[in-house]
Amino acid sequence: MSAASHSRETKGSGVKWVGRAMRRVEDPTLVTGQGRFTADLPAAHHVRFVRSPVAAGVIIGITPPQGAMVFTGKDVAGIKPITPMLHKFNYKPLGQPILAQGAAYFVGEMIAAAVAPTPAEAEDIAEQTEVSIEETTPVIDARAALEPGAPTVHKTIPGNLIVEGRLKTDGFDGVWAGAAHHVTTDIRSHRQNATPMEARAGHAAYDAATGRVTLTCTTQMPHLTRTAIADLIGMPENDLRVIAPDVGGGFGQKMSLAAEYVFLVWLARKLKSSVSWVEDRRENLIASFHSRDQYITLKGAFDADGKLLALDANVLANTGAYSCFPNTCAVEPLMALAEMPGPYDVKAYACVARGAVTNTCTMAPYRGVSRPIITFALERLMDKAAAACRLDPVEIRRRNLVTTFPYTTAAGLVLDEGSYLKTLDMAAQAIDLPAFRARQADARKRGRYLGVGFAPFSERTGYGSPAFAARGMGITPGWETVIISVDPGGFVEARIGSSPHGQGLRTTLAQIIADEIGVAPDRIKIVHGDTDRAPYGWGTFASRSLVISGGASLIAAQKVRAKLQKIAGDMLEAAPADIVLENGNATVAGTDRTLSIAELAREAYTQTHRFKGEIEPGLTESGTYDPSGTFSNACHAAIVEVDIETGKTTIEQYVVAEDAGVLINPMIADGQVHGGVAQGIGNALLEEIVYDETGNPLSTTLADYLPPTSHEIPQIELHHAVTPSVNSVTKAKGLGEGGGIGAPGAVINAINDALAPFGVQIDEMPATPQRVRAALRAAETAA
Repeated sequence: MSAASHSRETKGSGVKWVGRAMRRVEDPTLVTGQGRFTADLPAAHHVRFVRSPVAAGVIIGITPPQGAMVFTGKDVAGIKPITPMLHKFNYKPLGQPILAQGAAYFVGEMIAAAVAPTPAEAEDIAEQTEVSIEETTPVIDARAALEPGAPTVHKTIPGNLIVEGRLKTDGFDGVWAGAAHHVTTDIRSHRQNATPMEARAGHAAYDAATGRVTLTCTTQMPHLTRTAIADLIGMPENDLRVIAPDVGGGFGQKMSLAAEYVFLVWLARKLKSSVSWVEDRRENLIASFHSRDQYITLKGAFDADGKLLALDANVLANTGAYSCFPNTCAVEPLMALAEMPGPYDVKAYACVARGAVTNTCTMAPYRGVSRPIITFALERLMDKAAAACRLDPVEIRRRNLVTTFPYTTAAGLVLDEGSYLKTLDMAAQAIDLPAFRARQADARKRGRYLGVGFAPFSERTGYGSPAFAARGMGITPGWETVIISVDPGGFVEARIGSSPHGQGLRTTLAQIIADEIGVAPDRIKIVHGDTDRAPYGWGTFASRSLVISGGASLIAAQKVRAKLQKIAGDMLEAAPADIVLENGNATVAGTDRTLSIAELAREAYTQTHRFKGEIEPGLTESGTYDPSGTFSNACHAAIVEVDIETGKTTIEQYVVAEDAGVLINPMIADGQVHGGVAQGIGNALLEEIVYDETGNPLSTTLADYLPPTSHEIPQIELHHAVTPSVNSVTKAKGLGEGGGIGAPGAVINAINDALAPFGVQIDEMPATPQRVRAALRAAETAA
């Protein structure tokens, strides 16, 4: 069923733009090299940070070159530390200084800042600055951090346990004891980096005439960045303007507040000048936010027919040295606790989810956050249970997926209507499992090892402040506001609080607005990423922008439409309900009486007397939307071949069956899925941040940290189901993270299926060639 067949029916509007695969209006500027990026801005001063070369130690002294401009922690002692708050789950607050205050807690922590007229001079000064540190014993691994007698990372976090959530449903023990089968999987997800094409950058410029500072930076949350920096420095918030220009990828890494940006604003005010910092790739890999360093032990209890009766999860997340703002370092373990049951019908559930601080880079959300890991864990469990119950891997999933909606999970989340079983069947049909099994058996006879893997999942998207309030966050994000104006010439401007950086939001929001007010999308301009121009909002993250900003756009556009119909009704002597807005005109239904929308707009500004006070001057309306959230769903399926001599995995076929409700723009939706799958394949097979036992990062270049290239990514076969969301005013669901959520489970299950003749189990991501070969060698030794 096509997305277009589910376009909303808007009374008073004719042409439908929602559901069209329009090309993105953002792209011509970017592909012709006309984009505006933070690093393009000139500055009087450039900054390079002196970063800690050790994972743990007391700073004895900092000696810069003679005559150099270098700032240390003593200079910025008046700036408050970055201290995100959570008021639940035994969370212990942890503050991060802008520059190290007497001690270093991970390799890459900022100790000092070198300032010079050029980047090269600043780099030289930073390299020549001598830092004396008395090293102490670091702790790198989360399990080691919680062992008795482990080194204490921060004195304020005794035992290194910073957060702990526990959940156990009533009657769990009885259900568990009565099961016919008990299956366990021990999952290890190694640390990863979002690796955006553009690393972080910031530029702060002081305006002597007003005393204001303009911070241009690579952020996903401009307004909260402004609020937080003003609070930390102690400056009036209206003295700070934050601009997010074109941003070359974020994926969550650019959501959290960077201490570097706080320093830049402080420095611009101190020098009364302009300052710039551009992160290099090594800095990004060692000091920008990491993700997904987790251990999960997941146990399932099944009846004799393969029905999942109970889940028992133990989650331990390495949260790094500090806590990310605003989500806190609890975001990964607590998401795992809340969403571990995934798309499966299971009522008995127990989970312990903990976070441990270590002497490693701070963790923060990365596309999908914990869901790629918990989906990986669930799907490994399902494959192992299928073997224990002597069931086909598709059949055991079919027996356990949620089919009745709304459905309240064992963790209390409410799943709105989806197509979990349908998307599983769509993926299985596309793979043609019986034909594959025959081909697999034949290939094994010839020494080739093929495998197939499936990974159905649900994706929580578009959730507003109710969901964040339930977490007990010190700052509760969620809602969005959109302000739409039609100028006297009939052109439309929508100012939004979301801050897109590759999602195509300027195109999709224009399509929603165009349907409501009857103008073409090319007459609609979307303004975002500027705190002086856009209404306060929470930015772009968590597959939220199309649902929430799209909903706010729809609400505001409906108000504009109503006003246009009222004006047209007055001018054309007809009832407003009889006015149809389409093709840039307002027409009385069933007649040839018409006026252009541009004419109506001009009247709204310049002929207001004729309306006798019944219509307010101008054409500006706002809409605010704060939904509870909606769940999209999908099933990924992969066929791989594993070379048992080298351990290399080649993906032969990749299928996605996706349901994201009404697709506002199918082309953009497909692109979001394709990009997510590519990242997910990288997570599954290649990408890993490695530390040695002393806390020294070994993955410091793209020769060591391997994102996928076009060579590793297969053609992606994409199928859409459409279940309009009752929890979204546009009937759309988010899908920005889904591509990355399903890929690790599908790919690594396929690897395990390929290696089944050897009795090999790969329960780690990434499943690198080295790990595959090690598992095969271990199996040979055991035999």
